[in-house]
Amino acid sequence: MITIEKFTFNPFQENTYILFDETKECVVIDPGCYDHEEKDRLLKFIEDLELKPVQLLNTHCHVDHILGNNIIANHYDLKLAAHKLERPILEHSPLWGYQKYGIKGDQSPDIEIFLEEGDIVEFGNSKLEVIFVPGHSPGHIAFVNHEQRFIINGDVLFKGSFGRDDLPGGNIQVLSNSIQNKLFKFSDEYIVYAGHMGETTIGHERHSNPILQFPPSKSI
Repeated sequence: MITIEKFTFNPFQENTYILFDETKECVVIDPGCYDHEEKDRLLKFIEDLELKPVQLLNTHCHVDHILGNNIIANHYDLKLAAHKLERPILEHSPLWGYQKYGIKGDQSPDIEIFLEEGDIVEFGNSKLEVIFVPGHSPGHIAFVNHEQRFIINGDVLFKGSFGRDDLPGGNIQVLSNSIQNKLFKFSDEYIVYAGHMGETTIGHERHSNPILQFPPSKSI
């Protein structure tokens, strides 16, 4: 059974997730740890529970989601896995974050493992399915576990809201398609773990989320 641990880091209040099961193998998703205290807290959790990180995953590569990539990759000798369309976002995020917000973090390693729709991420006895949900960023992906019915969806769908479309690579119509044609196809009980704020469910958002004001086009 997968245990999900959430950490909220950096000035953007970004949610970082560690997923692990009974084997103690784990994946780190969107490490946003920024300062020394945040980085130490994340590493200490992994070490205190004697977890073994086997995958470093990014749902997307905006600056608030990549600030801890470097320390996780180097500390555990991991290659970064994300969608290939996120490479330009990853390359320019540090400069963009500094110029726009004054955030100066470590340079992330490049993406070395390219994840596509339908790929399966494995750790221990557990599996996550990759789905392609662009719109907040061009190569945004989410990770779905069907046994426990949850989605780690980054900045696509939020509780009562949805991801911004005014950041690099954003497009509101594409985002609407991703949410309504992809995420809303899951059953109501699927829990959505987002990149900011708290959890929600597909059932709750399907009937009330403001993305509904943007009708989707044909399926993507």
